[in-house]
Amino acid sequence: MKILVANLGSTSFKYRLFDIESETQLARGGIDRIGQAGSESACFVEIGEHRAERTQHVPDHAAAVQICLDQLTDKQTGCLKDVSEVAAIGFKAVFAGQLSGVRLVTEELLEKMESLADVAPAHNPPYARAMRELQSAFPEMKLVAALETGFHDTIPDENRLYAVPYHWRDDYEIQRWGFHGASHRFIGQRIGELLKRDDLKIVSCHLGGSSSLCAQDAGVSRACSLGMSPQTGLPQSNRVGDFDAFALPILMKATGKSLEELLVELGNQSGLQGISGLSGDIRDLEQAASEGHERAALALKVYVSAIRQYLAGYIAVLGGIDAVVFTGGIGENSRFIREQVCAGFEWAGLKLDGDKNKSATADEQSIADAESKIDIWIVPTNEEIVVARQTAAVLNESN
Repeated sequence: MKILVANLGSTSFKYRLFDIESETQLARGGIDRIGQAGSESACFVEIGEHRAERTQHVPDHAAAVQICLDQLTDKQTGCLKDVSEVAAIGFKAVFAGQLSGVRLVTEELLEKMESLADVAPAHNPPYARAMRELQSAFPEMKLVAALETGFHDTIPDENRLYAVPYHWRDDYEIQRWGFHGASHRFIGQRIGELLKRDDLKIVSCHLGGSSSLCAQDAGVSRACSLGMSPQTGLPQSNRVGDFDAFALPILMKATGKSLEELLVELGNQSGLQGISGLSGDIRDLEQAASEGHERAALALKVYVSAIRQYLAGYIAVLGGIDAVVFTGGIGENSRFIREQVCAGFEWAGLKLDGDKNKSATADEQSIADAESKIDIWIVPTNEEIVVARQTAAVLNESN
């Protein structure tokens, strides 16, 4: 069975093609600047050792998928004989409230995603729009949505509920949903394989442009730093993270801006970028901080402090842990962030090996000190294989 996994942005389409029986990646590719008038899209595909690049105008996501399928079925360089070999397209979709888990894309799901666009404004609109385009262009192809919230359906109420009128959860779906489910699921499974245990208590630290921590017990989610929306939890690259809603009336009166305008600022001009006034990219901030940029250094301190608070809290939630796992672009590559997060946690039995951390590459490896009672790992995430597995499972259940 061949599964195409799609990762969508408002103007981008990235994909990987898997043979699910062997869990082999057959191809990967991407297209950006989709639908931008007067702009050429950069398209690339990698199939085995073959890599091709070209530019052309791509009007919408349906056209992007057609380009992808043309690349995969090319008689000289493709890896498929016919489009019919693709059993389904799986999407790492973000939010549909109670319609969580993994499910075939239906009109009900699309309407739900569109109705909740305010919760995930950077994610739901492009996914719903692209899914509709693909349904129209490829009506014979099955589409499957793997909602990021699904992995966190096991979080108990004491770690999910806000202290608001109880009926808000049932009537309006107001609760901590948690996101990055595919990544945290993969980390929980993979660290169990690496340490040859199925009873591990871990904190998975998905640190990147969007960041979150997850407390896991035997591969089951028990708490997640992301709450009702992807704008919450840790400070994100340009999204606010945790924020007191009662500051909004003050800002509205002081600035004369509407709620909608302020939400745009909180969702696009805040986070590490907002604090530093420079960039939301950790690499830029680390470089600037080393050169004396005070607000860049402050942004890094705020980010690290938030991670440490959640990490300490999740040690308490789980009653002790066996491992901390770093993943994501920052978690896998930033020696500085890993060092700062782990500093001073000896009281909990967590001690980083400084030399291992400094020499670490973005590969699977332990960076814990020999005396550490808690293991510390770097594990590159693979969200796409999780979505491929989930998509295959839905197809098998529906047959």
